Amino acid sequence: MSDSRTADTTRTGVLPADTAQDVRERSAGPRRQVAVLPVGSYEQHGPYLPLATDTLVACAIAREIAAAYPVHLLPPVTISCSHEHAGWPGTVSISSVTLHAVVRDIAESLRRSGVDALVVVNGHGGNYVLGNVVQESMGSGVQMALYPAPEDWETARERAGVLTSLLSDMHAGEIETSILLHSHPELVKPGYETTDFVADDRRHLLTLGMSAYTESGVIGRPSLASAEKGERLLAALTESFGAYFSLVVSEEPGGGKAPGVAGSGKTQDF
Repeated sequence: MSDSRTADTTRTGVLPADTAQDVRERSAGPRRQVAVLPVGSYEQHGPYLPLATDTLVACAIAREIAAAYPVHLLPPVTISCSHEHAGWPGTVSISSVTLHAVVRDIAESLRRSGVDALVVVNGHGGNYVLGNVVQESMGSGVQMALYPAPEDWETARERAGVLTSLLSDMHAGEIETSILLHSHPELVKPGYETTDFVADDRRHLLTLGMSAYTESGVIGRPSLASAEKGERLLAALTESFGAYFSLVVSEEPGGGKAPGVAGSGKTQDF
């Protein structure tokens, strides 16, 4: 849906390369303006994926969206709510109150600059507060949505041929490793082929943290990952975003009705 110039400026890396002129030209049409904000985390992802994995995943999804739809791609929020990973070195967190305020302030700044809608692309399941931010945005002047929902991940998993269920593929598993093998293969270290670990019963995760369920920090089957699956996952998620885009550009109050469009965001702890 976007032209080749837009695709080029949004595919140069983790950070968008737009100039002020690029934004002005994209805003010239009559369509409601939509911004996309990737939100990741900075937390352990086992011995083979970088601490910035969730941010890289969120950015990969957002970058593909910006190449396919006329949206404004924002730089990522890179540190969020990773308190359950505090048992591993390198993990850094902020409070849910802080994350709530950051996203709310970004939405308000966008509103003042004429952007009508903000879609938050969440890459970390522990960012539960993002659901509250979107919920509370009703009537704020900026329509918000949270993407992807569990249904979107499930559809993408099936289309990509990912074998691990969303329940088992909880952290640093088949999905995340596949996306990084496709988008940032240089950042994936050896070891994912032999680090499979499954812990489906995690009912006390928020009380005990990840260290109560895994010694490696991994819960999933990364040995099944491939770059081809990563490419198919991103393609499926880009297609699914179409329903969200139609919803947020609607001129109807509340965005109109869109059966089957969920907004609960990602619930697995990628």
